[in-house]
Amino acid sequence: MSTALTTVVIVVVVVLVVLGLAVRIIKQYEQGVLFRFGRVVGAREPGLRLIIPIVDVLHRVSLRIVTMPIQSQGIITRDNVSVDVSAVAYFRVVDAVKSVVAIENVYIAIDQIAQTTLRKVVGQHTLDETLSETDRINKDIREILDVATLDWGVEVTLVELKDIQLPDSMKRAMARQAEAEREKRAKIINAEGESLAAASLGEASDIMMEHPLALQLRNLQSLVEIGVDKNTTVVFPAPLMSTIGELGSFLAREAAAAAEQPGPAPVAYPMQAPATNGTTPLPAAN
Repeated sequence: MSTALTTVVIVVVVVLVVLGLAVRIIKQYEQGVLFRFGRVVGAREPGLRLIIPIVDVLHRVSLRIVTMPIQSQGIITRDNVSVDVSAVAYFRVVDAVKSVVAIENVYIAIDQIAQTTLRKVVGQHTLDETLSETDRINKDIREILDVATLDWGVEVTLVELKDIQLPDSMKRAMARQAEAEREKRAKIINAEGESLAAASLGEASDIMMEHPLALQLRNLQSLVEIGVDKNTTVVFPAPLMSTIGELGSFLAREAAAAAEQPGPAPVAYPMQAPATNGTTPLPAAN
């Protein structure tokens, strides 16, 4: 009885062990690659899968997008400037069989080829292009990686430059260049403003020449503006002083003209010769 029970227990344990070796669970984000006697049988979809113990080997491959940082690379640009560039790559496995059969370790392979491709692409651009045309550089790197990883069953979805480190001397030179560029634009804008102001002043002077009183009205307006601030000092513009002088000359001319006009004739009283007898003669009546 004990021997039969022992046999049953052994059989049950063996069955459990065999089931444990034969049952495989593939998760939703994975895909299985089944090998039988070392040959690829095919891919297995997610779910509960049974294999033949010892005969079959099942490799699980993740199909999720993998984020891989690319180490900072010391790169010399086309214009002989040394920069340190780091990036990040996003890729995913699209063919589980190729990712297992075609290459030993797909993650290490993509990391290495991404570093070399980053150095190659950035080295073909100048420093200004590297700083301003990052989108084009990212696209070029991704296209090169897609061609290289196509045989590995891997698709590179995105590559982005993460950081660009410049030497301190280059940073100072770029700061001086930016400052000089801003000064140039400021001088150009100032010159354009002076040109527009000169043109406007020329038009205003033409109008004032046609209407002399406009200048005097402008002077009076300036005086009104000065008086708003309640200043104790009043400055008279030179044209106003000349106007006052002209007004004085006008008044002098008017006075001289008035003096030259003839007035009413004076009354004449005839005088008689004195009498010889010592009497004073009376004046003759008119």
